[in-house]
Amino acid sequence: MGSEQRLSTVVELAQGIREGTHTAREVVAASLEAIARLNPQLNAFSAVVAQQALEEAEQRDAQWQAGRECGPLHGVPIAIKDENDVAGLPTAYGGAAFTTAATQDSEVVRRLRAAGAVIIGKTRMPEFGIWPFTETSANGYTRNPWNVLRSTAGSSGGTAAAVASGMVPAGIGGDGGGSIRLPSSWCGLFGLKCQRGRTSAAPNANLWRGLGVIGPLTRTVADSALIYDVISGSTAVDQWRAEPLTVTLTEALTRDPGPLRIAVAFKNPGGGPEADAETAGAVRMIAHACAELGHDVVDVVPDYPRLGTAFVAQVAAGVTDEAARAEHPELLERRTRGLVRMARPLARRASRGEQRSVALGQAFDQAFFSHWDVLLTPTTPFAALPIGQLDGAGTLRALRRAAPVASYTGLWNVLGNPAAAVPAGFTSSGLPLSVQLIGPAQSEPLLVQLAAQLERVRPWADRIPPVHP
Repeated sequence: MGSEQRLSTVVELAQGIREGTHTAREVVAASLEAIARLNPQLNAFSAVVAQQALEEAEQRDAQWQAGRECGPLHGVPIAIKDENDVAGLPTAYGGAAFTTAATQDSEVVRRLRAAGAVIIGKTRMPEFGIWPFTETSANGYTRNPWNVLRSTAGSSGGTAAAVASGMVPAGIGGDGGGSIRLPSSWCGLFGLKCQRGRTSAAPNANLWRGLGVIGPLTRTVADSALIYDVISGSTAVDQWRAEPLTVTLTEALTRDPGPLRIAVAFKNPGGGPEADAETAGAVRMIAHACAELGHDVVDVVPDYPRLGTAFVAQVAAGVTDEAARAEHPELLERRTRGLVRMARPLARRASRGEQRSVALGQAFDQAFFSHWDVLLTPTTPFAALPIGQLDGAGTLRALRRAAPVASYTGLWNVLGNPAAAVPAGFTSSGLPLSVQLIGPAQSEPLLVQLAAQLERVRPWADRIPPVHP
């Protein structure tokens, strides 16, 4: 289980357990040891269920020894973002206002366990996932394993730190405006935001109304594909339901996508800053790699839709929905309470915003993706910012600091399109760089195929951060 030279992947660990190379208990124990060493420095986990995880691992080993069928994630430790229910732990949404433990697992967690995964704990997030910085007044900063003085981004920053550092091979995040892709970008991970409705939000009807999806952060494309194959699918509770894919993502990885029409765009759809020189250089490098792979790559200036209040209304409704569940509202952060006051009038427009989002997504698919298969953009305008971005910030200042970070990602939550953050080298100071691949509706198989091609010609998973086991 030595990780001094490289960090094991989900696929490798699951295969090793099935083949008897190592036991589930050994894998989980190694993960717990890494957490014990690294979490005090990185602050990635909000809760660790060490004894329960070891007992679950022993049950997985007994199952294997008895010759019973093993699931695709048999014995693999997985971390869960703190907006998902894990039985026996509070669903605290990153803050201090929730203290009662959940009595049942969320649907995604249930499916992970059914596939053999061992849930090892819950990870940090900004309160309600509002900010692209994983820091709170209650729980402090979550630190980036590539440079502990830098942010992990957010809101799935705890999951990103846990995976990038090697504490776990994979973890679950959520993305309502970039919250899988942004921390993947700043922490050197692969992070796919799936099609709206691809994964279940149950027991809730939705995650941030029509904006949010639940999905994994991983070091490799194959790991994300495998986990999505396990957790995809809706329930009767879910407001949004994507049309089932005709192929699993793992199967898609065995197929060549053929020559693709790839549009490269630097224009910022959120009206934020243009990408800095090193980020733009990473996009150019990936565009060149795509051309060498035989794809037709062309610079474009897309006519992005104007969102109006569609995005803001859905965010407002999502935050007010979650804040209304608080057991101790007096313990909500000051800036959260300020945002809820500002959001209430806008939240009433959420249903209209959702309808407009769906219409905008269909129109953009027809206008843009009838000519192009994939859009290539920056994921973020710049690499990881220093920690402490929210220090002393009230609601308005926090919003101003947050807006540029998510300016390349938020549009695709509104439109519903699949979009992936793909590692793309490092800055001169050693911070990860990332590009974003966006496809039309139902294009997750295509995006993982292209990302896997890039992973083969410009591998990234063998690079490990300074903070690792």
